[in-house]
Amino acid sequence: MTTGVISGVTVSHQRATVDEIESAAADDESTVVRDLLASDGVDEAFALQTCNRAEAYVVTEDAAAGRAAIADFAPQVRDGAVRELDHEASLRHLMRVAAGLESLVLGEDQIIGQLRTAFQTARGAGGIGSVLEPAITKALHVGERARTETTINEGVVSLGSAAVELADRERDLEEATALVVGAGEMGRLAAQAFDDTAVSELVIANRTVSHAEHLADEVETPADGIGLDRTPTAVERADVLVTATGSPSYVLDRSTLADAGETLVIDLAQPRDVDPSVADLDGVDAFDIDSLEAITDETRERRREAAETVERMIDEEFERLIDSFKRRQADEAISAMYEGAEMVKERELNTALSRLESQGELTDEQRETIASLADSLVGQLLAAPTKSLRDAAAEDDWTTIQTALGLFDPDFGGERPAPASAETPREGRESEDADIPQHVVDRLREE
Repeated sequence: MTTGVISGVTVSHQRATVDEIESAAADDESTVVRDLLASDGVDEAFALQTCNRAEAYVVTEDAAAGRAAIADFAPQVRDGAVRELDHEASLRHLMRVAAGLESLVLGEDQIIGQLRTAFQTARGAGGIGSVLEPAITKALHVGERARTETTINEGVVSLGSAAVELADRERDLEEATALVVGAGEMGRLAAQAFDDTAVSELVIANRTVSHAEHLADEVETPADGIGLDRTPTAVERADVLVTATGSPSYVLDRSTLADAGETLVIDLAQPRDVDPSVADLDGVDAFDIDSLEAITDETRERRREAAETVERMIDEEFERLIDSFKRRQADEAISAMYEGAEMVKERELNTALSRLESQGELTDEQRETIASLADSLVGQLLAAPTKSLRDAAAEDDWTTIQTALGLFDPDFGGERPAPASAETPREGRESEDADIPQHVVDRLREE
């Protein structure tokens, strides 16, 4: 079924602090999806967790059930930092996220890959159905269009590159040693950004050493790949370090940096990689995602014109998606209505033909006349409700659509009834009421 409404909730950098985003995030997106699917009335679920957002979406039969399912999504986050989204707001927000309009770095590229991965994760957990499938697919389409048809992603395109831009402003990177902790997508972007600076040496630390070594081989700057266990030694000779792991606990604590000397630390991880108290150490300048605001604001200003183009693109794609949802939901109700009517028609037609056959053999032409009459009656009787359902969809009258789906359930709440015979009157009607009026029989016989 394509019926159902989306309810969403988001905790992001726009209203929440790094700590609040961290508290709203679960261990992984799959866990969020499974927990949401276990909630009453939830048919579909999707979750997106990145370094600067934690979001969840559910599909339910009505909005009240959706709001109830996501009510406890971020219980430790203050109300002002949590934004709830209704059906249409959820659709538009997903498009904006994919296009990079909701990112800390306007137009950044990493988010579209994160959205695609979260989509596959939710699908694997059984959370994607006929409502979220077209919604997220459309969002990904918009994200691709934004990056191929506009300049929204030119220049600083990720938090990783924004971090390196910040490092370049705060320190003279010429002949400096840079340490990147984490060889995932964010770490890769940071390493590639450092590769375009004047750093003389790059060290990449990762839990899986081979991944760190592989990334070190990709850059032109002299680089080494090491394991996380060697990070304390690498910190001692690093002038600047960027952390971006997926660790649930601190990778660098106060003691690790106590004797590091003059060191610039930028923590991009969510949850945090670096104990915030390191900022109190002499010689250590510590920054987190919130500290990138000045750089991201500059990027946003340069991309304002492209962003306006993307906004118009989203308006167009949003209208197409809404119209598509409306058509599908109306068509599903109409299909159920016609299927139910077809069952009744076939049953009554069989009854009529049986009774007529008992009074004398019918010709093929007479059978066709009776069948044509039945089809015509169904078509004429359902023409008005068909128009009403399409009008209801166009006017966002989902109550009417849902009611129609219930009223016109082809199975009528139970098993399909067997065709009635001439000897078996239909349930709830007296035998004589089941007879075809004699004048109709006579007219059919005369044709």
